[in-house]
Amino acid sequence: MAYRIIVDLSDRTLYLLQDDTVVNGYPVGIGRMVTQTPTGEYRIINKQAHPGGPFGAFWMGLSAPHYGIHGTNDPSSIGHLVSHGCIRMYNEDVLALSRIVPIGTRVTIRP
Repeated sequence: MAYRIIVDLSDRTLYLLQDDTVVNGYPVGIGRMVTQTPTGEYRIINKQAHPGGPFGAFWMGLSAPHYGIHGTNDPSSIGHLVSHGCIRMYNEDVLALSRIVPIGTRVTIRP
């Protein structure tokens, strides 16, 4: 089974696809106007549980340097323009996602 992720910045949702079928959608917080989330094609290049600080329960680093998909220590921020460009998820959502997608998973971020 091939998984991939599409992050739609316009509706602030991360979609998990399996064989080109959406199997789940998760609300996300994204970058502010001055620190926007970069659009384009990336891959998950590393994963770390309990990264500390504002990154919540889990970190999945993207091939865009310094950007990732991660949990949060501020759940009220989900759904808003709040980050320095990363994709912020509820901790329970990022943990569920991290158990499904392997390193190398394709991540498309679209406007």
